[in-house]
Amino acid sequence: MSEFYDAKETRSADEREAALMAALPGQVGHAKANAPYFGKLLAGFDAAAINSRAALAQLPVTRKSDLIDIQQENTPFGGLNATANGKLFRVFASPGPIYDPEGKGRDWWRIGRALYAAGFREGDLLHNCFAYHFTPGGIMFETGAHALGCPVFPAGVGNTEQQARAVADLKPAGYSGTPSFLKIILEKAREMGLDHSSLTKACVSGEALLPPLRQALADLGCDVVQAYATADLGLIAYETQAKQGLVVDEDIIVEIVRPGTNDPVAPGEVGEVVVTSFNPDYPLIRFGTGDLSAVMEGQSPCGRTNMRLKGWMGRADQTTKIKGMFVHPRQINDVAKRFPGITRAKLVVDKLGDNDRMILQVESEQSNDAMATSLKDALQSVCKLKGEVEFHAPGSLPNDGKVIEDKR
Repeated sequence: MSEFYDAKETRSADEREAALMAALPGQVGHAKANAPYFGKLLAGFDAAAINSRAALAQLPVTRKSDLIDIQQENTPFGGLNATANGKLFRVFASPGPIYDPEGKGRDWWRIGRALYAAGFREGDLLHNCFAYHFTPGGIMFETGAHALGCPVFPAGVGNTEQQARAVADLKPAGYSGTPSFLKIILEKAREMGLDHSSLTKACVSGEALLPPLRQALADLGCDVVQAYATADLGLIAYETQAKQGLVVDEDIIVEIVRPGTNDPVAPGEVGEVVVTSFNPDYPLIRFGTGDLSAVMEGQSPCGRTNMRLKGWMGRADQTTKIKGMFVHPRQINDVAKRFPGITRAKLVVDKLGDNDRMILQVESEQSNDAMATSLKDALQSVCKLKGEVEFHAPGSLPNDGKVIEDKR
């Protein structure tokens, strides 16, 4: 049996890029024609011309943080859906609330690929502890398991003793859910003297899998890998047995952009994960997840050839309240763009006595009093607040994706 889900996973980079870019104009055109939000947002763009990453980068980013307002203006999906409400398969509500559609079709969320990489094969019983109530997590992993021919025990969340008993009685091959809950179940089974030895693999999501937790689960007999998925997009990237970064899904385009902007960052630089989906029902074009990550160099040792992400590295929405005023990352980027010599800018907020203080740190070859004065003026003009300026050598500021760092 193949160690790969399908032939897409081992394509050459050129072959993959050619296929994605060939499909991109049609998806942009589909979104414009059938999703009212994108019809309005992309009205000034020729879909046929969006056939490269450079062209894609000219389109505006729609951010998840804006979805609540967008959907409230046009309930329930803000006009981002291309399939009419009455023709969908399911609908969900995530905190916010944000409403998420699900269309008809096999493995609509594309989770099967992540489960396969975690070692699940036809006939393996999946103990699924993602929630089935309101949010799509439970259904996402259930439909992915069904695509592999795996039966599912819809365990949901809570009821730890019953979970442990079910593991002992049903002898599932593996688990899906949060890693912390898996540890709770296995420890409860051990405490109750119940056999949990069948549960040897897991595909987890929803929270950070830190090394101590991964090791604790390994000590309990379970090999764990991660999936990076959202209720809007389905699968974005997944961990393989190599456990070296997250391999991007084959049916999306991922960009890393500078927080608060539409602009892709240099390779390896930390920024916001922005995804373009080829889903016909919910054709999200340049959808900003709000998550920070970076592209890893090279190819995974597992043999999969797609680009890899370093994993979750924080949140891109760094909006901060200073002296009663909200300051947004895009404002700091707007200031920096007024000075062509600046390669990176970060606003550091701290306290001087009882007062908030702003320090604009910039990387620049040029540094003089006149430029410092101009930067202060620009900062006050854009943010309506006064701040200090610090110059740093190019490449010396941390590559952490932070445009605003609140140290208060």
